[in-house]
Amino acid sequence: MSYRQRTVRDDVSCTGIGLHSGEKVKITIKPAPPDSGINFIRKGQSVNRVIKVHFDNVVETNMSTTIGDNGFKVSTIEHLMAAFFGFGIDNARVEIDGPEVPIMDGSSAPFIFLLKSVGIREQRKPKQFMVIKKALKIQDGNRSIAIHPSKELKISYTIDFHHPILRNQKYELCFSGKDFVKEISRARTFGFLSDVQVLREAGLAKGGSLDNAIVIDDFRIINEDGLRYKDEFVRHKILDFLGDLAILGTPVIGRFVIHKSGHSLNLAMLKKLIANKRCWKRISMENPEEGIQNSVKIPVFGSLEKVPA
Repeated sequence: MSYRQRTVRDDVSCTGIGLHSGEKVKITIKPAPPDSGINFIRKGQSVNRVIKVHFDNVVETNMSTTIGDNGFKVSTIEHLMAAFFGFGIDNARVEIDGPEVPIMDGSSAPFIFLLKSVGIREQRKPKQFMVIKKALKIQDGNRSIAIHPSKELKISYTIDFHHPILRNQKYELCFSGKDFVKEISRARTFGFLSDVQVLREAGLAKGGSLDNAIVIDDFRIINEDGLRYKDEFVRHKILDFLGDLAILGTPVIGRFVIHKSGHSLNLAMLKKLIANKRCWKRISMENPEEGIQNSVKIPVFGSLEKVPA
């Protein structure tokens, strides 16, 4: 049932390249006890450092979401965190031997495959849910995030870039684990060819390639295989948003209306939401019927079943 906490059934690992660092990195996802949350463990140092996923530990939001503690950092956590969110995983240890979660193919799909291959274990303790009670909005110029009460988790997202194929693209997700996997998880990160050299001069995108990002020139997509969805760009922004929303450590039941946001505004929204306690309440449920009593629809997260190798 989706109202109980979850972790992975067993250890599972993968190796890849960091998008911005260009370094080869291995991660191992391990089960964790109830109420422990998601914790990254930096390996290969003189002392292993545990960095808990929490908005107070977010130290950078330039091009990706980075958490840190006492000088130890792990960046680009959002695609893995989105996969955890999609499967309702509350508790896990992520051991990592480098500074950045591997980019894989630029989406959450490889992490979805990992989680499916090992399976998800339901734990005895109930989840906590954050239920939106009053509307809240944060704005920065022409970028904004508005949050409204809703019986379920909905995300309405609009992007609008000064580019012929990225004008006024919209998508709305009524969240479920199944729809996340099918409609959102395969959407890849994207960038403009004109920005690549600038990013590399700034020490970013060292591991970027057509294998892990959609690249756009002045008029077209230069990836030979094209897009996975016709509106893959806005779907990826929803993926990023869910990865950042997962930093709260508790699923939110409410409607988000988002216009041209990014990691920095997402984090500012999390902080403003937490600070405005009159806008939300926390609930936990011992059975699904309590969702009806609270006038909310508990999100249906991804399947618990292990997929045969």
